[in-house]
Amino acid sequence: MTSTYDTVVFDFGGVFTGSPFLTLSRAVSERGVDADAGLYEVFGDYSRDTDHPWHRLERGEISFMDARDEILESSAETLGVQLDLIELFAAFTSDANARPDMVELARRIGASGRTVGLLTNNLAEFNDGWRSLLPVDELFAEVVDSSREGMRKPDPAIYHLTQERLGVDDPASILFLDDAEGNLVAAREVGWRAVQVDEDYRLAIDQVEQLLDL
Repeated sequence: MTSTYDTVVFDFGGVFTGSPFLTLSRAVSERGVDADAGLYEVFGDYSRDTDHPWHRLERGEISFMDARDEILESSAETLGVQLDLIELFAAFTSDANARPDMVELARRIGASGRTVGLLTNNLAEFNDGWRSLLPVDELFAEVVDSSREGMRKPDPAIYHLTQERLGVDDPASILFLDDAEGNLVAAREVGWRAVQVDEDYRLAIDQVEQLLDL
């Protein structure tokens, strides 16, 4: 059966790299903080788009240092422990490497004649860092970065923008890979087919290969 998916859109963190949620979960636990409570303090409710400092940071509305200061203050009040973004993200960036087989998957999808895009919630301050991990210009026809667009997943508007930038008329022809459940739910609500990338990310690679007849 011929695949009906002409366009594949990837997330970045948690797809091409290990999950920042898992890494930061371990980092806050090492500070004696319940992992779920710590992640909520740092990221807010990641299944929604709110005025939490991390969400404003991903929308490019405030700087990394401004978000750090707000989270330091709120975590001290809520948890009795200051969660410092600089310290926490040192744990992630110190071992952040691209997954070669996920990069190769994107390369094979492009070679099959399909359009490949990237839709990422990211930080302006990390732009050079994450781009250094991937052959961005080779792999992706378009990169939609939340910090540049002023909107972030799971806001439906950023999915519509991505679809428009990629020149896709039928949302059902888009296959989307992400690790965050809220982002996947939002993708399905705009008509995309969504595949969750878990810690064992090779399962997602297998699923995509089957869906695309690769």
